Amino acid sequence: MKQLRPPLRRLTALLPLFALLLTGCAGQEQVGEVSQIVKTEEIVIGLLLIAALVAMLTQRLRIPYTVGLVLVGFGLTLFGQIPFLFITPDIILALLVPPLVFEAAFHLNYRDLRQNLPVILSLAVPGVILTTALVGLFVFYSAGISLPAALLFGALVAATDPVSVVALFRSMGAPRRLQVIIEGESLLNDGTAIVVFNLMLLFVLTGQFNLLQGVGEFFFIAGGGLLVGLVSGILISQLIGRIDNYLVETALTTVLAYGAYLTAEYLIGVSGVLAVVAAGLSAGQFGPRGMSPTTRIVVANFWEFAAFLANSFVFLIIGLEIDLSVLVANAPAIGWAILAVLIARAVTVYGLSWVGKGIPLAWKNVLFWGGLRGAISLALALSLTADIPNRTQLQAMAFGVVLFTLLVQSLSMKPFMKRSGLVSQDPARLEYETQHARGIALRAALNRLEKLNRDGLISDHNWDQVKEHLKHEIHKSAERMRDVLEVDPELREEALQDALREGLRVQRSTLTELYHSNIINEEIYYELVSAVDFKLISGNLQNGKDEEKKAG
Repeated sequence: MKQLRPPLRRLTALLPLFALLLTGCAGQEQVGEVSQIVKTEEIVIGLLLIAALVAMLTQRLRIPYTVGLVLVGFGLTLFGQIPFLFITPDIILALLVPPLVFEAAFHLNYRDLRQNLPVILSLAVPGVILTTALVGLFVFYSAGISLPAALLFGALVAATDPVSVVALFRSMGAPRRLQVIIEGESLLNDGTAIVVFNLMLLFVLTGQFNLLQGVGEFFFIAGGGLLVGLVSGILISQLIGRIDNYLVETALTTVLAYGAYLTAEYLIGVSGVLAVVAAGLSAGQFGPRGMSPTTRIVVANFWEFAAFLANSFVFLIIGLEIDLSVLVANAPAIGWAILAVLIARAVTVYGLSWVGKGIPLAWKNVLFWGGLRGAISLALALSLTADIPNRTQLQAMAFGVVLFTLLVQSLSMKPFMKRSGLVSQDPARLEYETQHARGIALRAALNRLEKLNRDGLISDHNWDQVKEHLKHEIHKSAERMRDVLEVDPELREEALQDALREGLRVQRSTLTELYHSNIINEEIYYELVSAVDFKLISGNLQNGKDEEKKAG
């Protein structure tokens, strides 16, 4: 048998420890009565620790973070069920999905979204309906499931979740427009898929479906959600513009994200997810105009962390909810479901992506293979009640599809993009990065050997010879870097901006240390940090105005 790589062996060895941590935290009632709140807190802290450790390991293994979470979650279930861990659809939809959707919508460039809106809408609205119909019909004829239940499954897996794909795009320098399309599609099709799912659920429970009534309800629920989110986003943005306190402003964005969902979903009865999408887009468009530079940095960091937490819990939950015996028992149906999803995705992408400004065939290939499934499919599968026909089989098929997209499509996405020719590596950049890394390594070696010489572990004669050689190599790397920068003004400017940006970060960190050490007072700290933040936000890293001011 082929041996696991050392990091993988370490990951496997840690699984019993993770399981012991969670079951041990939850098993407190053997010692005494512990409140449910404390038990829940212990489980959450245990999962958060696991998420942090998995993030460290996956970074070293160079695999998608989400895939690592699913695998670890599944591995934990092999050691037994975790007590007191009850996953409900509301935990995912009402607690974990809003930060994911809001963070992505808030940072999505409105101009980019508007320019690509025709193709995004075609994939997110007609594409969801087409996917529901195609997957439903295919599963109906192949897996022996009733037509209403098959259409319900089609809606359940219609929404895409490109978290790991977008992260890969950013790391590999994929075209910006392609990233906007796949992210914009995911934002909008989450809400439309839930609306279609609820219509299909009504079809399953009543056995009746009125097309005109269904279309009317679709536009009411979807349009109502967008309207609630838009109004909420504009109102909160106006309020933020009248406040100059980054903690309060960050709190208001949190109220907006969750308040839009709760208001739309539970008070008005329209789409909560689409309300969060619209709230995030409107707040991202209007909110920053009234935010100080410091507030924008704090808000961005806060929502990045919130999205990290939500992603961590969602994909761990996917792994924890997997029942291997149920998957094996429904393997044929899962195979048909995967095939149906792939066919529907191909028809949707290649058939509808011509709308608006056309996109190249290579982009369509990536859109097809990057149609992963995740949080929304998991939540909708868990929401199926016992009175739904073929409930266990539908849930097994949903989990099978999610696992396939995460473990097969996600892991193969990087070589797929390279074969598609979407990631072009600039020779000048490669040379610069190579010489930069080589110079850093040589300087580290020089410093280490100098210390050994001072400690008497290397003779002066040998040190003098090695020192001259290393200095010569360092000089050669520096010369090559200089040559590359002289012929590539764009790369030279980028390197300069990176250096200036790092210098500003060091200044900010130092000012924070001075403030916490009571060397400078709050007024001086706020004034100096605001000036640094303004330079970081504005991009004018060298000059910039030395006072914080409202943007716009």
